[in-house]
Amino acid sequence: MTKHRPIALLITALGTAAHAADPATLGTVEVIGTAPLPGLDVPRDHVPSAIRTLDDTALRNAGGASLAENLQRRLPGVSVNDITGNPLQADLNYRGFTASPLLGTPQGLSVFMDGVRLNETFGDVVSWDLIPQSAIADLTLAPGANPLYGLNTQGGAIGLHTKRGDTHPGGEASLESGSFGRTRASLSHGGSKDELSWFVAGDALHDDGWREHSPSEAGQLFGKLAWTTATTDIALALAQANTDLIGNGLVPTSLLTDDRNTVFTHPDQTRNRSSLLALSASHWLSDSDRLAANAYLRRTRSRTLNGDANDDYEDAYENWVTGGMIGPAPDETGVLNRTATDQNGAGLGLQWTHYAERHQFALGVSHDRGHARFSQTAQEGELTDNRGVDTDEASELENKLSGRTLTTSVYVTDTIALAPTVQLTAAARFNHTHVINRDKLNRTAPNLDGDFTYNKLNPALGLTWQASPALTVYGGVSQSNRAPSPIELGCADPDNPCTLPNALAADPFLEQVVTRSLEFGLRGRAGEGLRWHAGLFRATNHDDILFVGTSTSAGYFTNFGQTRRQGLELGASGAAGAFDWRVDYTWLDATFRSSACLLAENNSSRGQSAECSAGGQDDEILVSRGDRMPGLPRHSLKLGLDWRASERLTVGASVLAYSGQTARGNENGKHRAGSATDRFGETREFDDKGELPGYAIVNLSADYRLGGGWTLFGRIDNLFDQRYATAAALAENPFVDGSFQADPDDWRRERFEAPGTPRAGWIGVRYAWGGR
Repeated sequence: MTKHRPIALLITALGTAAHAADPATLGTVEVIGTAPLPGLDVPRDHVPSAIRTLDDTALRNAGGASLAENLQRRLPGVSVNDITGNPLQADLNYRGFTASPLLGTPQGLSVFMDGVRLNETFGDVVSWDLIPQSAIADLTLAPGANPLYGLNTQGGAIGLHTKRGDTHPGGEASLESGSFGRTRASLSHGGSKDELSWFVAGDALHDDGWREHSPSEAGQLFGKLAWTTATTDIALALAQANTDLIGNGLVPTSLLTDDRNTVFTHPDQTRNRSSLLALSASHWLSDSDRLAANAYLRRTRSRTLNGDANDDYEDAYENWVTGGMIGPAPDETGVLNRTATDQNGAGLGLQWTHYAERHQFALGVSHDRGHARFSQTAQEGELTDNRGVDTDEASELENKLSGRTLTTSVYVTDTIALAPTVQLTAAARFNHTHVINRDKLNRTAPNLDGDFTYNKLNPALGLTWQASPALTVYGGVSQSNRAPSPIELGCADPDNPCTLPNALAADPFLEQVVTRSLEFGLRGRAGEGLRWHAGLFRATNHDDILFVGTSTSAGYFTNFGQTRRQGLELGASGAAGAFDWRVDYTWLDATFRSSACLLAENNSSRGQSAECSAGGQDDEILVSRGDRMPGLPRHSLKLGLDWRASERLTVGASVLAYSGQTARGNENGKHRAGSATDRFGETREFDDKGELPGYAIVNLSADYRLGGGWTLFGRIDNLFDQRYATAAALAENPFVDGSFQADPDDWRRERFEAPGTPRAGWIGVRYAWGGR
């Protein structure tokens, strides 16, 4: 981009070049950005972790319906829990940590776009539907508790970089359609003239959904204007999104047996509106000094409408029975929960990078602030025969909260060439976070008012050794922290569980989560195209924040001692003639490392532990050290093969295989189907196991270049129409044989599942013009 960049890259690559016996063996030095702001571009062989990258071609060829699906298909260690049944609202898991759009999911990954944090203020959630996919030039997945990425980087950070007119000139238009009435269209164009460049992109999606009552629409617009000289680059980007999503959640197994397309209760609607304005700049002060800065404004508006079973009905019915059944029986079996969340965010960052003969040093500062205004209403009614909610009651305001989060950080990092083949990277970041909650409904205590401050200094240290030009050994230790968000601080009382998306109460203080991670591995190259990697990782959370479910739609947040994710990653990719291939395997051991009592009233082992029933409670389970964490498969295998059948035709196939996982609510792993008696002599019936079986699906794709810039493409997902589920939870089903049971004693305690998408196919056409 500037005349100084080759000088900087030459300096940072000096260690690689110095020990090469033959300059002809050097090849191209691949550099990786290792922080949100530009300037910390380090040769891949100097990065002390298993950092991963994908460009726009790899993302497009993955063929997923969302960015989360594309990452699942192309990156090792990544899995998806499609809890809502909508691909734009999936939980993305990496090494046992999650980035999710759903409140109630513990967040452990940070996501950035051009240096702007996309984790929302209210719950640290990540809304995949708001990201303009056709504007993404490439992405970086940085693993571990890397402090340079700031808060919430417990398991890793995803850095998205958008296109520019000077790097992605020309235009592209595509249209595809197929199963479930899903139609997608995209249009983009980039260009430059002298120092000025521009890029614009738009995406549109309409999807009827493969399950009942599940239509969705999404649209994103993106534009970037940049001015570039030999020493200076300034870019202004604007991103807007408007989405209307239906995600109808988990379904009891008894209903799935009769109809895989069915939903439990409905509607479950989320409408998002988002605007992001970001200004970034960099300037070379000299051949060895560079300044980079960014500033942004962000606004997000979310509205939800959820038709649920009424969690208050069971108590109302029991009170009616114990009161002698006087008067009519309670009939408010359902409820329409509505929420409105308005979030404004702003921030700025400044970074100075100095390149020296043996050092690449950077010093930076950032400030981010967010303001969230949240309100919730409930409208009670009756569940209909098709599990909708019929009501003529008035809505009641249940919660109204204002939450502010302010974070100021200072960081420093230095990559030092200890020897021509040995690189040491040291970094540290200090985070100061202030969280303020103000109750706008109940002005007097006890209420939601709270004022919390969190401080943490997080260090990191890593080492790489190039044993040969084709073999690198790396290792490192790091630490990061996550401060509780306003929603977590407002929903931390087990005596007052929150209705999702939220219902809030005056709650206990939550400690910040501190993650310490270590990583060791080898990576290398052989022959013309073979690249391989083998690595070990471990991350331990202290005072982890978990969401404990009390039903399918309610629960509370709590600190939980220690949890640990550790594992092994093996991968290789290469080319053989007309074939390109890849294989990745991950073993993940995600366990609780402390013991605690958790509320789990639909687990058959409830009330059986002396430690968890001493006070007379019969609805808790004992989670012990070594118990597996739910929702995370232990083994994953990903295979990919692309065949260039001719100059025009490319055919691809991929396999995604995952082992079984534990259902939420079975954190102790002791749930069993059948009769179970607690310590108080109460016997209950439980259906289904507390685990999900593993699965494997095969996907096919094909591209045929027609000539003149035209390409015909198609894909088939789940070729063999496997029946599988990506997530599960233990809960009560008040519908038996299709009818609502008025007596809660007749409700079934079942496993609720997130059914996987059946076989589906799409075909489309793409036209590109004016590119290089």
